[in-house]
Amino acid sequence: MDLETNNVHLYINPHGGLAGDMFCAALLDARPDLFSPLQETLATLSLPPEIQIALDDAGGSLSGKRFIVHLPEKSQANHGHTHYRDIKALLENAPLPNGIKIRAQDIFQQLAEAEAYVHGVEIDAVTFHEVGNWDSIIDIISASFLIHQLNITATHTAPLPLGGGRIMTAHGLLPVPAPATARLLEGLPLVDDNIKGERVTPTGAAILKSLNPVSQHNKPLLLGGTGYGFGSRQLEGIANCLQILLFKNEERDHNNTVPGKMDQVVEVNFDVDDQSPEELAIGLDRLRDLEGVLSITTLQGIGKAGRPIMQIQLLCRPEYHQIIATECFHETTTIGLRLKETSRWVLPRVSVNVELEGKQYQVKKVDRPRDVASAKTELQNVIKADGQAERQRLRRTTEALVLAQKKPYEQSDS
Repeated sequence: MDLETNNVHLYINPHGGLAGDMFCAALLDARPDLFSPLQETLATLSLPPEIQIALDDAGGSLSGKRFIVHLPEKSQANHGHTHYRDIKALLENAPLPNGIKIRAQDIFQQLAEAEAYVHGVEIDAVTFHEVGNWDSIIDIISASFLIHQLNITATHTAPLPLGGGRIMTAHGLLPVPAPATARLLEGLPLVDDNIKGERVTPTGAAILKSLNPVSQHNKPLLLGGTGYGFGSRQLEGIANCLQILLFKNEERDHNNTVPGKMDQVVEVNFDVDDQSPEELAIGLDRLRDLEGVLSITTLQGIGKAGRPIMQIQLLCRPEYHQIIATECFHETTTIGLRLKETSRWVLPRVSVNVELEGKQYQVKKVDRPRDVASAKTELQNVIKADGQAERQRLRRTTEALVLAQKKPYEQSDS
């Protein structure tokens, strides 16, 4: 089945465990044609020239792949202790497409937030140790590339193996799962299969967390491909592999097919607790007028020390996110933004002008599932009407006029 032009639903079965290299190996086992473009993408980064990347057959009784980063000892020694702020700078300056860059930034932010939590430090003070090695950095960028290329729009996962025992880290012996990994695994399904060792690595947990997986999926899906990625460790009595299934994300029943299209947007979230409502309203109005901004939503919440805050969610087109992020800092008092690439399904819609009683009204017509249409007259068109009842009459009448028209309309892009 052709998966190249469809949104992909990913199923993750961590039979032996989950690590960054296993994730990449499993996806490349299903889509080996992506290995060459992945190498070309990695070649654009400022990696040490002696680093080599390979995709090898796993061997053994079950076929699959191993994703291997050959890392000379001197490179590992130089990059084993890396500040989060340095990785942020590396990614920000990397010549990567926005979708890949945002995904990699999100994964590293997940890791940094977990490390900051367990060590009780600010996020910009986080220093990565094992995760700061070039092999982990390459795993995360490669995973981001593959997620982007496959256009993975939904993920569900089988329970993750808990593991057990202790693991040697830069902080000495730590329990398994390691504290940062345990933090990342919160909210995800786990199972104890009585096989000890580190079964889920911090990198694997952060990649999975960035996909926002669910633990169940009950709708029928079309299976398009499978892949098996193997880790380097040997487990007693079980293959140390990750199984992935790639589904074509569409319904079998044509009557239930959602009209419209799915596209990628960037979600920008931030909190404001020290800006007056009047000033914030001005800033948000200016942000709404920026090219690339799709919508802005505000919610009231309670922040630190019980202070009231405004929670802002801004959706924008990926190619504009850097300019918009800069303007968010310029127009508001926030000092931190959370960015996430996400998918949205957009119904076909068009703005239609209709005449009623000598005046022009702009109405948005939307095509909905099962050949149903809806219409909504823009509020600004009736704002000067005399009273609520008259506004309602004008809106309902103009909406009915549009729904009665049979003329085909072109889809607007909003």
